[in-house]
Amino acid sequence: MSSGVKAKIPVESLFLDFIRNFRDENGERKYYEQIASLPSLGGASIVIDFQDMLSYSREMVEELVENPSILQEMNRVVLSILSSLDKDYASKIQEVSVRVRGLGKRISIRDIKSSLLGRLVCFEGVVVRISEIKSILSKGVFRCKTCSRVYEEPQTGIILKAPRCEVCGTSRLANFELLQDQSRFIDYQEIRVQEKPEDLPAGVMPHSISLRLTGDLTDRVRPGDRVQITGIVVAMPDRHPVKNLQYSTFTLSIEVNYIEALTQELGEVTVSPEEEKKIREMSKDPWIYQKLIRSIAPSIYGLEEVKEAILLQMVGGVRRTYPDGVTVRGDINLLLIGDPGTAKSQLLKYVQKIAPRGLYTSGRGVTAAGLTAAVVRDKTGSFTLEAGAVVLADKGIAAIDEFEKMKAEDRVAIHEAMEQQTVSVAKGGIVATLNARTAILAAANPVYGRYDDSLNFSENVDLPSTLLSRFDLYFIIKDRPDKEGDARLSDHILQLHMETYDYGDQTIPPGMLRKYLAYCKKITPKLSAEATERIKNFFLQLRSSSQEANAPIPITPRHLESLIRLSVARARVLLREEVTVEDAEAAIRLMNYSLSTAGLDVSSGKIDIDILMTGRSRSRWEKMRIILKEIENLEAEIGKASLSELRKRCVDKKIEPDEFYKLIEQMREQGVIMFPDEDTVRRIRR
Repeated sequence: MSSGVKAKIPVESLFLDFIRNFRDENGERKYYEQIASLPSLGGASIVIDFQDMLSYSREMVEELVENPSILQEMNRVVLSILSSLDKDYASKIQEVSVRVRGLGKRISIRDIKSSLLGRLVCFEGVVVRISEIKSILSKGVFRCKTCSRVYEEPQTGIILKAPRCEVCGTSRLANFELLQDQSRFIDYQEIRVQEKPEDLPAGVMPHSISLRLTGDLTDRVRPGDRVQITGIVVAMPDRHPVKNLQYSTFTLSIEVNYIEALTQELGEVTVSPEEEKKIREMSKDPWIYQKLIRSIAPSIYGLEEVKEAILLQMVGGVRRTYPDGVTVRGDINLLLIGDPGTAKSQLLKYVQKIAPRGLYTSGRGVTAAGLTAAVVRDKTGSFTLEAGAVVLADKGIAAIDEFEKMKAEDRVAIHEAMEQQTVSVAKGGIVATLNARTAILAAANPVYGRYDDSLNFSENVDLPSTLLSRFDLYFIIKDRPDKEGDARLSDHILQLHMETYDYGDQTIPPGMLRKYLAYCKKITPKLSAEATERIKNFFLQLRSSSQEANAPIPITPRHLESLIRLSVARARVLLREEVTVEDAEAAIRLMNYSLSTAGLDVSSGKIDIDILMTGRSRSRWEKMRIILKEIENLEAEIGKASLSELRKRCVDKKIEPDEFYKLIEQMREQGVIMFPDEDTVRRIRR
């Protein structure tokens, strides 16, 4: 044999030996047992790990990658083994598929090009669209309507093909009857897979690929799932949408051999045993918590409390499912309200890059469907389900900039995703619920450009109270002139531009920080009795003030859940299996900081969560009640409430004239009162 001719590898005999002789770490014949269990499971395929084949025969693996058509030979080998074990079941299913899980090398969707045609490849991506499951005819049994002869005709394309009658000589489909009970159908489903957001190079459109799943590969994945796919690169001819003309262009696709939803929660971060040992050693450093906070966007000056909250958000709490089926989220939602130029967007971009699974979007160009999920009609007229941003960021962080610029009807769509962590769709005959276990980091600008300290939080932020109440912490970032602070800030920025700034050993490199945070998510701490008692005392202490006369309501059970999430997240950061009092104190400190700024009632000087829960402070609500009561009294006494007399009585009740007119206007806008004429106020009965 000449040296230039490659000898044909006896794949069938090699694969047969592999099935019969390969044993796992327990000494069991892994794949032989898998074939033997097919009749009891009702299966028609076996899944083989690529690494097992590689360890057994490198030659067989190389031939498989270069020439995937040998999978047909492997299928025949498995079917023959099954026939020897259970002949009846083998004759019933007629075909067994060999599925290959993973390859030694994974490629990106954008790397699927003409040079890989006919080769076996493995890639990962995110499912963004799925269709309903349909049946496709693989082998048709037809009866001639004229002579009643029966013919079999394999079906390969999308157009139904009729046989040719040997007696009548006809091949027109109208002259044949399809015998469905004797024909063979297989399930099929179309999906669209897109590049993972975290792998996407900056400034480019994500590449996607449309795939067809058949047989037992259907109904395995949902929109938003991260998947690993093994398949053969094929070229599909492009056709004219109306005329049945074939173009000279082809669209590359994948003949899917195996698809698997990736279930790991660490995104794409893998931690080696050596790195795990180093992470464990780092966690023993008494200053590790401060180092981690300083490592969050070290190029941004200050904002220590915000960075601490972001650190806890990237780790998150523990998702709980109670015995009655109620699920409580573990993800922490943060809202940043700040003046222009306070590095909000830079923080969001940093989180997108450093979080194990991060996604960034801006409120200006987002819609309700793009944020959650959409039902779209495909080229065949069928409805398909398409995932949005919070579904694609499942088990990660969705950073939403310019949050206040979203349309009101679009913002409503995110309510369910923030609390129940699901996205429900009922449209076009599709009723589905998708997972959206996503932490939300939102940034917004104040209504008047800069934050006005004379106004309450709800007056500075153009967001509904129903949405605000779903955030765990709120941070107001103000840009106020300060001689000493401005000097330190300018030094910091100038040193960065001069490339003379030295972070030293007080920060952790981004790569190691990413792995540290991913490793923290493995820990599931339990609340200790001492931490539970401290959180309970804090809750009761603030709650008790609501029993005082005219006192604001300081906290709600939803904020108690937030305290627990923050405490658990801090214990996770320090790799502790138990939440300590120290963790509870840190959570209480952050909560107090958030409440003292966002929940401060400027008229009373008290922390008032009514500002966040209802959009009105308790003191303002009490004054509105006084006005309504006086309107009722005037109507009972003299038949109508004149505006001048009402103002006089309200001034006697310690409501200043300027504030009185503001409250009257606000009540009119809210539909609580009306003006029959210029000087008469009437209460609107509901």
